[in-house]
Amino acid sequence: MSQENVELVRTALESFNLEGVDAVADQIHPDFETTTPSALAVEPDTYRGPQGIRRWMDAWGDTMDEIRFEVDEFVDAGDRVVAVTRLVARSRTTGLEFEQGVTMVWTLRDGLAVRLDPYATREEALRVVGLEP
Repeated sequence: MSQENVELVRTALESFNLEGVDAVADQIHPDFETTTPSALAVEPDTYRGPQGIRRWMDAWGDTMDEIRFEVDEFVDAGDRVVAVTRLVARSRTTGLEFEQGVTMVWTLRDGLAVRLDPYATREEALRVVGLEP
């Protein structure tokens, strides 16, 4: 099942990059939850369910466009998948592009994402899933 989970996360990120948040809403469990940590966000918050994902992306949409996640690596961690990514976005006002490293730990159940935990570093995420670097 774990390789299937890697493919689910790969497909979700590719779909998001091509079509935006609505392309992944059906891959999000109703009980889904993610919290943006203060290390990665000016205003940390918690988002729940498919509507929460939309609200999270809408918060970016006011100032950024062309938001995408470029994946550097997937790590199979059983019912979790570690996705080492770079968030790339462009400012609506200046047109400048910026990049921020984000390593995500996706928890999946029954083919749906139930949790997403973002971390500032790959090492921190691997420690959390028990795969010390």
